Amino acid sequence: GPKPASLSLSPTFGSPPLLRCRFRSSRLQPMAPPARPSNATLLARLGEGTARFELLEDPAPAPAPPVWPRLHCFARIGSSLRGGWSAALNKVEHYGVQRVTGDGRCMFRALAKGMAKTRGIPLTPREEVQDADDLRLAVKEVICDNQTERQKYEEAIIAITVDESLKRYCQRIRRPDFWGGESELLVLSRLCRQPIIIYIPEREYRGRGNGFIPIAEYGLEFTKDSKEGKKRVPVRLLYSGKNHYDLLI
Repeated sequence: GPKPASLSLSPTFGSPPLLRCRFRSSRLQPMAPPARPSNATLLARLGEGTARFELLEDPAPAPAPPVWPRLHCFARIGSSLRGGWSAALNKVEHYGVQRVTGDGRCMFRALAKGMAKTRGIPLTPREEVQDADDLRLAVKEVICDNQTERQKYEEAIIAITVDESLKRYCQRIRRPDFWGGESELLVLSRLCRQPIIIYIPEREYRGRGNGFIPIAEYGLEFTKDSKEGKKRVPVRLLYSGKNHYDLLI
């Protein structure tokens, strides 16, 4: 039969004639502990609201926050839900789960599947992998290859450089097994004009229940019609288990 239409985005910057808009999988890759920032750097980060206190090498253990242990992955730079964490964590929604292959691309795969589904485009397994890789490479082009475009994604740059140098990040993102996270969600929600909502399983937070709790939102401005384009249906991703993403439908 005829090949289904491809999800693609015409770039506003140079490089390929068509830059397909797709995504990456989000596990936190283990790294060597970063060096302690200078006092001046810490003060600057505190002023900007970007400080990560776990970077400090304090021998006294800090008390554990009374929330799900991985929530900090989505709260570095103000992407938490409207109404604050306490209100958001009391909200339970119900969806079906579409499992995604855990090959290091799970976030990109889940987003590619979700974007295709909202447009009524079926993806073959091969197309799913290609679209996932295209999303990862779209982020690389914006953040690593085009300084003009990079300046439009300051929040993503902050999230990246809290953990590692931009140079190191740009080396890692070239790999097909690169694990995605908040930085890539920030870039792709805007680049693709795609609303994205991240959920955790209710049972993992409360120890019971079969619902899903929203913990972060990206690109919700695109859920409304504007002069730039028509409103988009959100893609809902489930972050669960051992740093894995599935698609909620």
